[in-house]
Amino acid sequence: MLAFLILFAATLLAATLIPLSNSRHWSVRAFDFPRFQIACLSVVWLTLYGVSELPHSVILTSSAIAVLGLLVYQCYWILQYTQLHDVEMQHLTPDSDKTEAHIRILSCNVLMSNRNSDALLALVEKHQPDVLITLESDQWWQDRLDVLDSYPHRLACPRDNLYGMHVYSRQALKNTAINYLVEDDKPSMNMLVQLNDDTDVNLYVLHPAPPAPNENSESIERDVELLQVAKTVAGNASPVIVAGDLNDVAWSATTRLFRQISGLLDPRVGRGLYNTFNAHYWFLRWPLDHVFASPHFRLVELQRLPSIGSDHFPLLVELAVTHTKKTPSKIQPGNDEQELTDPELLERIFDTQTAKQSATPARPV
Repeated sequence: MLAFLILFAATLLAATLIPLSNSRHWSVRAFDFPRFQIACLSVVWLTLYGVSELPHSVILTSSAIAVLGLLVYQCYWILQYTQLHDVEMQHLTPDSDKTEAHIRILSCNVLMSNRNSDALLALVEKHQPDVLITLESDQWWQDRLDVLDSYPHRLACPRDNLYGMHVYSRQALKNTAINYLVEDDKPSMNMLVQLNDDTDVNLYVLHPAPPAPNENSESIERDVELLQVAKTVAGNASPVIVAGDLNDVAWSATTRLFRQISGLLDPRVGRGLYNTFNAHYWFLRWPLDHVFASPHFRLVELQRLPSIGSDHFPLLVELAVTHTKKTPSKIQPGNDEQELTDPELLERIFDTQTAKQSATPARPV
């Protein structure tokens, strides 16, 4: 039992220390994801330690102190995604008389091999989103979703490489473009969604490749795409929404830096994790699908919807425009972004990658 507890503690400590590295390799960045799981395992360790009748020793006591410390550290990362933290995006109040328009978005990574299109169509029928976003949608999925007659405005990019994407909208779409910002087979989209005669919303749809053995060996490509979009929207004075499967967790240094540069708000802060992946394994879940919005918005509704057979849960968000001009973001910088604000690493992320794969011009549709 003593050997087990010591080995268990060493594993938890390693899993906590590894992501402190500046390395962008997938084997390092993968440990950004399971912070909640590491925290839960730390509670398990402390429980076992508490009920065990092992004689106290320096190494066992030191292990207990280390595990308690890493539990506090892991909780720090996820605390803001609980109701113990103040909300970042305010909820729409009944007396809000400045509301100009609402936008209701259903975003779903459908899993290209999943063929349960009826489940997604049923969710669309039930929740009546203004905009439906699908990721990993190929031509098969496009053919099935084209029956959505009440969504006449569309932007389609079917691909059979797990990176297809589609947007179906009740509202008019303007200035639509399909972009290949970093990799020439990984599209993104941007468009204006016309909510009414006076209000257009800038919508960006992203699905960068994850750092993984069968994808990119490093997170450089993903990080470049997120930070490029962050820089693009940072100076935009009109309403902005960025949505999609970012293949990054909400609390990672990359996503936090994305929010700081862009000034966009996360509606989950102060409300919950809303884990969308992995739908197949309850014990391995984290928030990979995101909807970030500029301070023009207030939150009306946020839901994780039931599974449609994909490895991702759909995410439903309804936002209300309550400001015609951008108000300052309350996002505060944190020390945890140091790994991405290091000048040498930023140079590596931006200059090296963009020199290797410069952005392909947008393709108007």
